[in-house]
Formats: sequence, C-alpha cells, structure tokens
Amino acid sequence: MHKELRVAAYAVCVRDGQVLLARWVAGDGSRRWTLPGGGMDHGEDPYDTVIRELDEETGYAVEPVALLGVHSVQRRYPRENGGLADFHGVRLVYEGRVTGGTLRPEENGSTDLAAWHPLDDVRRLSRVELVDVGLQMWRERPPAGRVLA
Repeated sequence: MHKELRVAAYAVCVRDGQVLLARWVAGDGSRRWTLPGGGMDHGEDPYDTVIRELDEETGYAVEPVALLGVHSVQRRYPRENGGLADFHGVRLVYEGRVTGGTLRPEENGSTDLAAWHPLDDVRRLSRVELVDVGLQMWRERPPAGRVLA
C-alpha cells in the first residue's frame, strides 16, 4: 500500500457572525465547503502557508493570530493504478484575521468560490469535516490543540 503524507495549514476567519469558507471541487466534480488553506510547499513555514493559501483561494490578506490546534486524519482510497493509498493528513488550524484584499474566487486551483457564511447556517451547508473541526477549535480553544471529530 502506498503511503501519502500531506501537511497543510488552514484558517478560521470569523467576523460579524460569519465564517469565511472556500468551495472545494473534488476529483469527481462534487463541491463542498472547506476552510480556506492548503498544502505546505517543501521548506515552507506553516504560518507562511496559511497566508499564501488564503490569498490564493480568497483574495484576502490574512494575519494568523493564534494556532488553534492540529487535526490529523487517516483514510484509505483507491489509486489510479489499481492499488490502495494510505493517506495521512496533518492539518494546522489557525485563527485568521482579514487585514486587506478583496474577496474573489481562486483561479485554476482546487476551489472555485469563496464566501462568508453566517455561523448559524454552516450546519446546513454541504461541507468537509474540517469545517466542523476548525469551528470547534475556534469556539473551545482546546489547551492541547486537539478536538475529537
């Protein structure tokens, strides 16, 4: 089984009772909302990753103001060559504050839309697990930086 490790950084940006989300486009064309952010480049600091990814996916300049926690996920899925992949994702979740820029969608990336959503409406959105995990971290501020999904 092929092992894959992906380290990524995301931001929970909340203002005026709304959270900033990006709409992720899966390989099969389905779309679900996620926290803006993404994979680290080799040698990149996660703090810089979240700043770069937020700019790419939303058009906003963002200041990471606190590390909320780390979320780890492991999944198995079929690979194109017929084998299986053992995927392990390590996600660093920051609280982010928008400091500038203009909201716009990502061009030629894994997301196709960015938007603010009222916190009370998030539970009705088609979303990935990371949205709930990130919002739980933002609300609870777990001392060890971990919540159970």
